[in-house]
Amino acid sequence: MELAASNDPVAHPVVEYGARRLVIVGAVMLAALLETLDSTIVNVALPTIEGNLGVAVDAGVWIVTGYIIANVVSIPLNPLLIRTFGRRAYFTTCIAGFTAASVLCSTAHSLELLVAFRFLQGAFGGGLIATSQGVMRDTFPPTAIGTSSALFSIALIAGPALGPLAGGYLTDNLSWEWIFLVNFVPGTIAAIVVGIMLRDPLPRMRTTVDWPGVALLAAGFGTMQYVLDNGERQDWFDDHAILAATIASLVALGLFARRQWTNAHPVVDLHVFRLRSVAVGCVLALAFGAIIFAPAIVTPLYASSILQYTAWYSGLLLVMRALPVVLLTPVFATLAQRGADVRYMLVTGFLVSAGAMLWLNVEMTSTSSFWSLAWPLVVSGVGQSMLLVPLIVGVLTTTPPGLNGKIAPLITLCVQLGGSVGSATSIAFFDRRTSFHADVFAASSTTAHLGALGMAQPTAAFLSRLAGIVSQQATTMGLADTLVAVGLLAACAAPFVLLFPRSRSMV
Repeated sequence: MELAASNDPVAHPVVEYGARRLVIVGAVMLAALLETLDSTIVNVALPTIEGNLGVAVDAGVWIVTGYIIANVVSIPLNPLLIRTFGRRAYFTTCIAGFTAASVLCSTAHSLELLVAFRFLQGAFGGGLIATSQGVMRDTFPPTAIGTSSALFSIALIAGPALGPLAGGYLTDNLSWEWIFLVNFVPGTIAAIVVGIMLRDPLPRMRTTVDWPGVALLAAGFGTMQYVLDNGERQDWFDDHAILAATIASLVALGLFARRQWTNAHPVVDLHVFRLRSVAVGCVLALAFGAIIFAPAIVTPLYASSILQYTAWYSGLLLVMRALPVVLLTPVFATLAQRGADVRYMLVTGFLVSAGAMLWLNVEMTSTSSFWSLAWPLVVSGVGQSMLLVPLIVGVLTTTPPGLNGKIAPLITLCVQLGGSVGSATSIAFFDRRTSFHADVFAASSTTAHLGALGMAQPTAAFLSRLAGIVSQQATTMGLADTLVAVGLLAACAAPFVLLFPRSRSMV
């Protein structure tokens, strides 16, 4: 199979200008923001939802897992579905379906219904995030690829940061149902605008669907996400269900890759990985996803459990990271599209992110103030503002333009996968490091050690307080160690940038 899009009809330009572009871009960014916001907005409301529905904590996690599984599975299918139904019809359907599923989630009065509606929401949501990137790219002229990528990146990064903040506020002041109902008005507006104003760059095509490939893709990514989300709670491979799901995932993804490599009508064209910029770009996108999402899990957990912050103040910490991303991403986008070597920006971004994580590790104690934590997060946001847009511009300007529709969803998928793997790994690493530190502290807090301090017979109240201090310090150190691991990942990603080809100017 050749690396070309020669079998597709010739695309006609759908670049927009003036007020029309402004309205379309606003609707597309709104749709993308809704999807990324919902990836984290539920997290802070889980205890409330579990209590209201009367389900165990371990069962409630499926409210999050079901959404992510459907999201990850649907993203690679976007190019196929767009060719089949047309981009405007498909995108409008995804926005309307996501909005309707959100309303259904708010009406669910059982865990089973809520998980089912969240799965439906995630399936439509995958269409939002992947299609938004393509629409943003085509709505601007080719010379403004940095601008379109910057706007998409702001929605991609700001959503997960604002999710806990919005979720905490709505849950504390209204009810958990509002974390879903809040999507109705903006989702309806976005669907109407896209349905009326968006133009299709390509006509619909009668396509041959590789249904066995679709099934293998769904099975492979679905079981992989199940393992990532539930492995630590179920003791990984000591649990038969986790072991079986791991084997099923490896077999399904292996068969999928083999089938796609030889199929004349692949669901996902894996031949694009022959291009060095695509292969390196996907590796860097995986690292970027982990760097973005892992601290978004660790930081609120630390703020709420150790510092006793409310969900609102925990969310504010993540907003401190998002602010420089919103402000500086357009600056680096302009530099990238004017021909600045994106490799310098990527290396700097990864190293600054690594340094910020190490700084945050130093500041993370059981008595840290808000601003002692906020400044490292601001610096991490500065580093992350140098990553996604230069990465997208670097990949898309060093590959044939006709392949952009195939490559862009792969980059988005890798960011999502990196976030899933990074989040699951960070939780597992945190649990193990917390246990390690607890064992070390416990070994130093025996009655023999206390006796040496003149406390031959410590009281029960003192021992209880001591146990609480040991748990608090062990948790703090476990979370701090996790941030060191994220920082080391960012530092290790930097050398891979050297394999990246130099991008060309779009001006």
